[in-house]
Amino acid sequence: MKFTWKIGGEAGFGILTSGVVFSKIANRNGYFTFDYIEYPSLIRGGHNALEVVASEEEVRALQKDIDFLVCLNQDTFKFHQHRLTPKSYVLYDSDEFTIQETNFIKIAIPFKKILSDLKGQLVMKNTIAIGASLSILGSDLIQLNKIIEEQFARKGQEVIDFNKKFAQLGFDYVKQNYTQHITSYLSPRKSDQKVVMTGNDAFALASVISDCRVYSAYPMTPSSTVLTTLAAWQKTTGMVVRHAEDEISVINTALGASFAGVRAAVGTSGGGFALMVESVSLAGIAEIPIVIFLSQRAGPATGMPTWTEQGDILFAVHAGHGEFPKMVFAPGDIEEMLELTAKAFNIAEIYQTPVIILSDMFLSESHKSVSQDFINKLAKNYKVDNGKVFKPNGLGSLQERYLRYKLTEDGISPRLIPGAKGHFYQANSYEHVEDGHTTEDAQARKQQVEKRNKKWDTYLSRDFEAPKTFGDLDSAEIVFVSWGSTKGPVLEAQKLLKQDGIATALIHFTHVYPMKTEDILPLFKDNKRYVLVENNSHSQFGKLLRMETGIDIKEKLLKYDGRPFWPEEIVNFINSTK
Repeated sequence: MKFTWKIGGEAGFGILTSGVVFSKIANRNGYFTFDYIEYPSLIRGGHNALEVVASEEEVRALQKDIDFLVCLNQDTFKFHQHRLTPKSYVLYDSDEFTIQETNFIKIAIPFKKILSDLKGQLVMKNTIAIGASLSILGSDLIQLNKIIEEQFARKGQEVIDFNKKFAQLGFDYVKQNYTQHITSYLSPRKSDQKVVMTGNDAFALASVISDCRVYSAYPMTPSSTVLTTLAAWQKTTGMVVRHAEDEISVINTALGASFAGVRAAVGTSGGGFALMVESVSLAGIAEIPIVIFLSQRAGPATGMPTWTEQGDILFAVHAGHGEFPKMVFAPGDIEEMLELTAKAFNIAEIYQTPVIILSDMFLSESHKSVSQDFINKLAKNYKVDNGKVFKPNGLGSLQERYLRYKLTEDGISPRLIPGAKGHFYQANSYEHVEDGHTTEDAQARKQQVEKRNKKWDTYLSRDFEAPKTFGDLDSAEIVFVSWGSTKGPVLEAQKLLKQDGIATALIHFTHVYPMKTEDILPLFKDNKRYVLVENNSHSQFGKLLRMETGIDIKEKLLKYDGRPFWPEEIVNFINSTK
């Protein structure tokens, strides 16, 4: 059984932290979880909310109906009551506001009185609410108490016991007053060990697994937590993590580190990436490896900085003046973020070029249950591939003259790490001949352009991965096409459509640029109904797919209000357009 628990209240009072705590408890109780946060771009004030979908089966997206709504203020009820059903629970304090509606189950908890009696801080209302929620859902307080012990370990046992008391009071109040409404939705069960992590967590962890030694960033939602996470891990990993003064400094710091021979990455969102673009072009001509984490949000300009959109894919593909090869990956979930980030660091060094990882707020900041075994296997099996590295034999000589931009069949020249005795080269933003010296000669220019372009052919033949398919393409009535984070909602929609007797399949792209046409064309047949699902208004991936392969998908489901797709929206679109 799948259910949605949602908590909401005023920004600045720990709403989002409380929601993540609930995710962790459900996960530790043996359930799969997926959560999503909503918050305005304000430090204090405004409305914050976090919803958690929990199930005995893997969860990949949200669902429209809210089964359990925790209202820590009246706005929460006002903003989310349209998603309630007659079976929904609404937990609130009747002394703070009244609810006239009766078409759901009301659970009144005296938050204000409990806080007053024990002289608790307002933020402890969250702890009472979680205790009450766990009671209603048939759980115990074991996992919540463990989390409280972890969170307040540095503050001493007295603080730990004080917080536990508020959880217990909420738990007991339900037992004493609402026994008839207690369910078994979250009763502890056995399950394989899982961890709860966001897309940003996954990028950070995979960067460590991939031996990234320098990460440089300027905080920009929704990529910011990569910076804070990696900074917190510095003493353990030895990674240099730099909060630079602006995005221009960010990318040039990383390029300098990469030129010196260590793996380097940067993180940003659309506005910050716009400032980096000139240096992306520098990486292209100087052939310096770099991994760029680009987490999209609703633009243009500042737009809606804490909401989601897939509006930067064409920007990423065409970023940088002039022509040079780059690769763009778009993970669809946490597992793909781990795999593709690890691959990106190898690809960047093998091809000596920028590799962009496209995320968005929905993927970057949502938590999902991930198998611990999956992470362990990735870390154990990962092999660093530095590509062609020039290894001199003793002192340099005329017989062993180093050519940094040597013309090769695969377009990849051996890379010299600076410091090798007797060898040197010049690297800058100018066109050059094979040894790196600047040139404006027509023939040399043509040769270097063609050399760089060959990297694409080599990549497509060796490292490109065709889109994954979910469902039977031959028997499907409808074939969805997605990229990035729309994967999860489409997969959940497929389950709902299957219940209605509608056979579907999904073609999901992760290697979005460049594309190998001969691997993609066989997936598209003339007698099928194809539906492209994107979180933007211009059908950007549809344009890219047509540009790269000639495939033109006519039917499109586009959403661009800053919110991710609900699976039910996809189902309704299919049913309304039969």
